[in-house]
Amino acid sequence: MFILGVDPGLSRCGWAVAAFKKNLPTLASAELLDCGVIKTPTDWPVNKRLVMLKAALEGLITSYTLDAVVVERVFFQSNAKTAMSVGQASGIALLVATERQLAVYQYSANEVKLAVAGYGSAQKSQVQKMVAKLFGLSVPPTPADVADALGLAYCHFRKQKYLKEIC
Repeated sequence: MFILGVDPGLSRCGWAVAAFKKNLPTLASAELLDCGVIKTPTDWPVNKRLVMLKAALEGLITSYTLDAVVVERVFFQSNAKTAMSVGQASGIALLVATERQLAVYQYSANEVKLAVAGYGSAQKSQVQKMVAKLFGLSVPPTPADVADALGLAYCHFRKQKYLKEIC
């Protein structure tokens, strides 16, 4: 299973492509294939930044044979300006994946923290450390946007694996 995780943001959009396979009935392996951050110039108008983000995400999606795209669901932001830009970036990611007829899923930050760290209110640093362990990385992925994107991919894999086991 190949999954693209997207931590949406207009200034910085974290992404990670991960591969998962089930080795034995209860074991699975997770491998980070590629990751990064899409940055848009903060001095550009929003519409041009969204076009830049869309082009970058389209490039990523066409570079891999993906089974799913997972985008963080914006649940709550204390800053309205941040919420708007994250929502816009999220919409672009959902649009690009849907246009390519890929399966699209969304999970909240708390769902990701629970799947990765076992605690829905885990600190960012805890998520980074656990993502490193789960993917066999020698150091936690940075910046946090990348770790969050990788956590999204892992969260989806876990939820799909669990659903298949109980059905």
